[in-house]
Amino acid sequence: MTQSQSQDMALHLVGLGVSHSIAYSMHNYIAKSLGLPWTFHSTECPTIDDLLKIAKTPTTAGLVVTMPYKNSIMKHVDELDELSTMIGACNNVYYKSGTTRLMCGTNTDWRGIKGCLLEKANENERPSATSPATALIVGAGGASRAAVYALSMQLHCPTIYILNRDDQEVADLIHDTQQLARVPTVIHVKTSEQAKKLPTPYYIVGTVPDFEPQTESELTVATILKSFLSQPEKGVLLDMCFKPRRTRMIKLGETLGWPCVEGTHIIGYQIEEQWRLWAGEEYILKLDREGAWNVLLKAAEESKGINF
Repeated sequence: MTQSQSQDMALHLVGLGVSHSIAYSMHNYIAKSLGLPWTFHSTECPTIDDLLKIAKTPTTAGLVVTMPYKNSIMKHVDELDELSTMIGACNNVYYKSGTTRLMCGTNTDWRGIKGCLLEKANENERPSATSPATALIVGAGGASRAAVYALSMQLHCPTIYILNRDDQEVADLIHDTQQLARVPTVIHVKTSEQAKKLPTPYYIVGTVPDFEPQTESELTVATILKSFLSQPEKGVLLDMCFKPRRTRMIKLGETLGWPCVEGTHIIGYQIEEQWRLWAGEEYILKLDREGAWNVLLKAAEESKGINF
């Protein structure tokens, strides 16, 4: 056991609006079950400087980075892996010991997205290397990058539709996808008429907050999404937003016959890789996955911050 594994250390979820997080109970359960004197905190960071102060504290064992810092943290870490660079976002910070302590960054969001989609995907129908399919992402912001990576690189979807209110955001997303080893065909779907001519996507991933559509462009996106969901073929829908857990998108998807996965499950599918990086390979062998998931799901059910 290294010094950091035997002394009191802290893990932090850092970002804005993290007070409603349900992750802390699960991570604290994991630390206790592994025999590590570590404590997980949900820590509001009004600025990137506040985040970096925590990151550079010697007793910080790791960070889960959330909005709006997944991109801005990248230039501040000592080592950034190729995966974060390709996805364009870093949501996990861990440390390497040596002559100097190095702050390292990676992305585990895509693991959560992949796990959620496979959770409800019919094994005999889901896309494969020999039978690829299309996918759809609602939104073209930071979270969409991890979704593109999971869909194109892991889930056999070489063509991805994008629904988004802002053309420039989609152009930026298309530019960023050029870094992937397999560059997907990204199609910005702008009208219901265009949607009706396209094959139904097997996977649909929502990456935007659960706000009531107000502007003309937002209403258009909502109409196009409903057009896709109303087609007779059904795949799997994941809404990454989980405030509230029962988002408008999930309610609509279920009404129209889609198997849906709530965004809280994304947390659970990342824990193995997060703890491998934070604590080391040997601790993963002792990880109580079932117990951790049970704590997570219980916290999701009981949270007043996301059940409304």
